[in-house]
Order: sequence, then C-alpha cells, then structure tokens
Amino acid sequence: MAPRLIISADGPEAYAGWRDSFAQHAPEIDVVSWFDTQTPREEAQYALVWEADDHDLRAMHHMRGILCTGAGVNHLVSSPDFPHHVPLVRMGGGDTGTLMADYVLWACMTLLRDARTWALQQERHVWARNLVSRTSASTHVTVLGYGQIGSVVAQRLARAGFQVTAWRRASGETRDGEVRLLGGEEGFASALAGTDLLVNLLPSTPQTRQILNRGSLSLLKRGAGLINVGRGDHLVEADLLALLEAGHLAGAVLDVVAQEPLSPVSPLWDHPAITLTPHVASEASREAQVRYLAQSIAQLERGEMPALLFDHRRGY
Repeated sequence: MAPRLIISADGPEAYAGWRDSFAQHAPEIDVVSWFDTQTPREEAQYALVWEADDHDLRAMHHMRGILCTGAGVNHLVSSPDFPHHVPLVRMGGGDTGTLMADYVLWACMTLLRDARTWALQQERHVWARNLVSRTSASTHVTVLGYGQIGSVVAQRLARAGFQVTAWRRASGETRDGEVRLLGGEEGFASALAGTDLLVNLLPSTPQTRQILNRGSLSLLKRGAGLINVGRGDHLVEADLLALLEAGHLAGAVLDVVAQEPLSPVSPLWDHPAITLTPHVASEASREAQVRYLAQSIAQLERGEMPALLFDHRRGY
C-alpha cells in the first residue's frame, strides 16, 4: 500500500502544484489535501507542513513522520502540542546546498566589491568610480556552521579563492581540504578574529540566539562585512546598525531578519550599507523538493532516519 502524504504547506491554493509535481516525480506517494474536508486525516501516515497551529499538530500524533518545507522548524517544535515522538524532517537535498553556496558567493562578492554603492549611484544617476583593490585571495571568510549546507558553502568559497575558516560545535582544530576548522566555545573568538567577511549558517538554538551581537561582531576586522543566512534571531539588529554607523562594519547582506516580513518602518530598509533579500537564499525547485521528500518518506518506511532529522536534544 502506498504511503499517504497529507499536504498543508503553503496553503490550499498551493496544493494543486504539489499534487501535480508528486504525480510526475514521485507517483509512488499518495497525496491528499489537508484542506479537503472529505479527507480522513487519520488515514495519512505523513504530513507536509510549513506552519501548523496547535489543533493541526494534535491531529498529527498518529503519524510516522512530519516533513517541513523549510530548514528551520523552531516555529513547529516550540508548540506544546508538537508530537515529539513523531520524526520531524527538515527540508534539504542537493540543490539546497548548491543554491546556498551560489547565494553566499554572490553576497561575498557584493561586499568585497562594494556593489551596494554601485546600485545606489545608479538610482541617483551618479557616475562615480569606487575602486576596490582587495581580491578574494586576500580576503578571509569565516563560516559559522559546518553541517550539510555550511560545508558545501565553505568548500565553494575556498574553490573561489577565498581564505576560509569554518566554526562548528565540535571542539578542536583541523582541516577539511582548503577549509580550516575551529570548534567549541574556545575556538569561537579565534574564528572571528581577523575575519573580513562573516557568513552565519547556524541553526537557531538557545545557545545561538543573538550570537551576532556587539561583542562578537566587534571581534571582526575593522571594515568587515556580515552575511546572515541562518536565522533572524541570531542577529541583534540594533548592534549591527551601531557598528555600521561607527565604521567598524562596512556592510551587511541579510536574507533573514527577526520579524518577517520586515516591518515597513525598520531602519534596515534604507541603510546605505545593507542589502536585503526576502528569505530567498536557498529554496530548491519544486521538482527537487518532491524528490527529496519522497526519498525521506522511503527512508522512514524502511525504518531509517533521514540525515536532516530534527534532534530535539540539540535543537536542530
């Protein structure tokens, strides 16, 4: 009997697209809509969600697996009604890492060449040359987080010619090819010291929230840049603004912010040194997502644990 997946992700208007993509790329999965009142939810073994209220989560206690369309799942597991005994799988797949690496490489080049100034000058019809002589080979990038996505990003930056250090939870210093690896609390300050560009890819946990603050960001080289593609709650936005105004930081590229959508009155919108993107750094095609979800369901059916299974003890 085919496993049944009930879909609520992205709302009722998105269901037809999910249904058609599963029919084309993973026909072995029986898909139904969460919003069809004629569908018995108790007959579905799996659920595909983005957001789910407490009532929805209580209806998932019988399931074999819950799959989320995002890599961040804190908004789900923070509910007291989340069924902790049900495996929770975060979105991943090969395209996710590649897309993130593409975005971060673009962001690094944007900060390296001060491309924000070009964009502002174009808006004002100003022809002025802001020459930048620094190259990727002389630029030290530190990546916070060296998991399935962070490792792809760090290796891609190294191949592009940057000097790359990555920081991870495990203690000790080692190397992975061209990437220098530091870890643990004792390695955090060392990883940030001397950094020209800081890339944050950490998960959101009690230990990492607000980790990008005045203290940590002040460890970077004067004139450094920040790229936040982790979680919005990692960054103390007031501290970022203060360090930009003081000249300690030269720029930032932010794909995630604490409040999404960003408030229309946020000072982040108009700051000349900040480039904002609307949480789009790494979203794979629908085909790639469906193939990944089908693979994850197949693993769960065999009693295997997918690589991006949420670990409630670690918080990611």
